[in-house]
Amino acid sequence: MMKNGLAAYKIYRALSYGVSPLIRLHLRWRRFRGLEHLQRWPERLGHPSQPRQPGPLVWFHAVSLGEGMIAIPVIKHCIQKMPHLNILLTITTLSAFEVLRKRLPSEIILQFSPVDTPASISYFLHYWKPNAIVLMESELWPNLIMDASKNGITLALLNARISEKSFNIWSGSVLLPLISLMFSKFSLIVPLSTEQGVRFQLLQAPPYIINFSGDLKYVIGDIGVDESSRKSIDNLRLQLSHKQVWMASSIHRGEEEIILGVHTVLMHLQPNIVTIIVPRHPQHGREIAKKLEREGHNVVLRSQHERFTPETNIYVVDTLGELRQLYTLTPIAVIGGSFVPGLSGHNISEAAAAGCAILTGRHVGHFSHMVLEMQQSNPLSVLQVVSGRVELENSLIELFTNTTLLETRRRAAKEAFCMLSSDIVANIWSLLNFHIFSRSFTETKPH
Repeated sequence: MMKNGLAAYKIYRALSYGVSPLIRLHLRWRRFRGLEHLQRWPERLGHPSQPRQPGPLVWFHAVSLGEGMIAIPVIKHCIQKMPHLNILLTITTLSAFEVLRKRLPSEIILQFSPVDTPASISYFLHYWKPNAIVLMESELWPNLIMDASKNGITLALLNARISEKSFNIWSGSVLLPLISLMFSKFSLIVPLSTEQGVRFQLLQAPPYIINFSGDLKYVIGDIGVDESSRKSIDNLRLQLSHKQVWMASSIHRGEEEIILGVHTVLMHLQPNIVTIIVPRHPQHGREIAKKLEREGHNVVLRSQHERFTPETNIYVVDTLGELRQLYTLTPIAVIGGSFVPGLSGHNISEAAAAGCAILTGRHVGHFSHMVLEMQQSNPLSVLQVVSGRVELENSLIELFTNTTLLETRRRAAKEAFCMLSSDIVANIWSLLNFHIFSRSFTETKPH
């Protein structure tokens, strides 16, 4: 198995080396289209834009905003326990960079992650010389993992998950030796659920490196909201204070028709209603607002900073990084990415932390464990709508007309969240300290 894994890796390395010029051209094209940072895109090739300070350094890597946000509480705890520690956080997406650069403590270095080509990874590791690498969720890149191991850098995978599709690909006879080889280089894997832990074992991750701590998505820490954003949310809260409010968050294309159909039904029953729509992607929000305006609806778009009029009944959010604050404005949260086949759900814990009554669709993907955990903790904490729009309409009508039921579901969600979120970061710290830091800061690594 190890021999086959090395052979598969050599093929991957040769291919990634061969396509390196094309990847560079692709990054330039993405920069031209506004998908990469205009000045800092060379970081994607491993070229740094900030100095490497002396002392031990831990590299945390998260692909996008969601993974970056769950890394922050762990990073802050590490700094609290080890103030001398340098922390490097890398992300891949431009949208995540724009949000995180405003929220991170100043002592954390934020960079774009290097693409997984031999030259980019080598240059990155040679410059930053991390003592340890902490990857978030499913960032499994062969060159990064193998080069880190070669340089004596300890590796951890937190909130680890592998989708069903990826599991089926990796478990095939061709790639199983490669993923098995990669997992053998880790010192710690912390799956986000027992089901995920089984998948890692089936992919031949060493059992002794698999440990459990709870899902980091339950950890809702302080994310450093600036004063202007806080005032904006408070102002919005004031404008909504005499309205019946519900919110549909993380909406994907195809789901807006369902949400707007429900909104129309609710308007006939509750003329004082306001529907807050938060699409997954801001551009989608702007498209929804334009379409509704053409149809004669009174719509307010968040990025325009407009005030409500008495006729306003739809508020479209086309900004990023505000979802946690927006949940505090509504008693009811409908979590999108779950009402159309092919989607795989979104994090429901932020809505639970805010004390919302939570509804979600049937297509929840790897978030099914979170739905199940919360329902097991309190059956009223999450209502899963399985038959479509009519069931969603009826469920919302019942919540708006039955105050006792609404308050019961809100309290249930909050209680389930509090139970499931306790001690996760402390548990993660203990695992990192024992399996990673105790080794990383005592061993001398060749570079």
